[in-house]
Amino acid sequence: MAGEVGWAAPGTPRVLRAMNDRAALELMLEHGPLSRARIGTLTGLSKPTASQLLARLEAAGLVVVTGTSEGRPGPGAQLYGVNPRAAYAAGLDVNPRRVLAAVADLTGRVVGEFALPVPRRERPGAVRQVTDALDGAVRAAGLARRDVHRVVIGTPGAFDPSTGRLRYASHLPGWHGPGLLEELAAALPMPVEYENDVNLVAVAEQRLGAAAGYRDFVLLWSEEGLGAALVLGGRLHRGFTGGAGEVGFMPVPGAPLVRNVAKAGRGGFQELAGARVLPALARELGLDVPACGSPEAAVRLLRAAAAEEGGAVAGGEDDAGVYGRLLDSYATGLATGLAALVAVLDPQLVVLSGDVALAGGEPLRRRVAAELAELAAARPRLALGAVRERPVLRGALEAALAATRDDVFDTLAR
Repeated sequence: MAGEVGWAAPGTPRVLRAMNDRAALELMLEHGPLSRARIGTLTGLSKPTASQLLARLEAAGLVVVTGTSEGRPGPGAQLYGVNPRAAYAAGLDVNPRRVLAAVADLTGRVVGEFALPVPRRERPGAVRQVTDALDGAVRAAGLARRDVHRVVIGTPGAFDPSTGRLRYASHLPGWHGPGLLEELAAALPMPVEYENDVNLVAVAEQRLGAAAGYRDFVLLWSEEGLGAALVLGGRLHRGFTGGAGEVGFMPVPGAPLVRNVAKAGRGGFQELAGARVLPALARELGLDVPACGSPEAAVRLLRAAAAEEGGAVAGGEDDAGVYGRLLDSYATGLATGLAALVAVLDPQLVVLSGDVALAGGEPLRRRVAAELAELAAARPRLALGAVRERPVLRGALEAALAATRDDVFDTLAR
């Protein structure tokens, strides 16, 4: 219609209102329920303007009255919070053995979880794994699939943006078909995003853990394999094919070169500091341990070694000395690979995460930091990961929530 404008230019009242509305919502997410006066103080808005803002948000279904300030009568004492039911987001953590799924409301509170075992025999296809796991979490939340606004799925490896095929994850059966992303899009009614699992751990640490407030950091993940996440300028760096951070086969001193990475199963940084080297190191030092190189065996060894620092080793002083040398040797291997990453990226922070690295605790962190100080010119801070419970799933939820909030809050500007 003549004379009407279908969009709002920067600086117009509509855009300014939307900016103020979003700022208030972000403050409620950060601080919890707030009074009208407190919102006015934090945003710099007058009381009448803050009242109008809250009326708009309440009419839009984005805020609700949650109670009143203690000891204060009248409407001004009402506390307003983000309406948790305004939207829901879901995250999935996929590995060869199981799929974990969780649903969170708009405030970030987890309202439903589900764990789907994936049997080796009669393994269901990837689409079936995703829909069954998601539906299990949705049912646990008392919701329907259509109630979920957005889903983020974390997998090993990464989907190549030019081909849509999963790369760097040959150990994830059933996820390599050329039409998989299209099949998943057809099966799910909401937008779906895919992210590397270690990248999602970095998202969790950046939002909730050891990397909060850091814009340049490296996260080294040690479980079944070694992987890294790179955050530069506050954003994940994924690389041209999504393979940034696939450091397992990175050439390092003291490990054989890998000539055919696509088919090789050993070599590189993984050979020097992966979980399976720990039992071998322990046996070389004289410890009577099985030769099994499983992550569980590595975790047990590193926990025992860390306990040595507190004098809790059952084998006495001889074993305590051996465990100390085990930590020294493993720390050198980790620091060797990290030195290459630090030399190229010069991060402000390095985070050690994953069950294997975290099992070594502060004794391992301290040794890696000392070795890294000798091997690298830069001096990044070295920290242990703080998000310990299902960090991939937590990162998937955080990524899904961030996108969902953008979608929901941006409707205010329309």
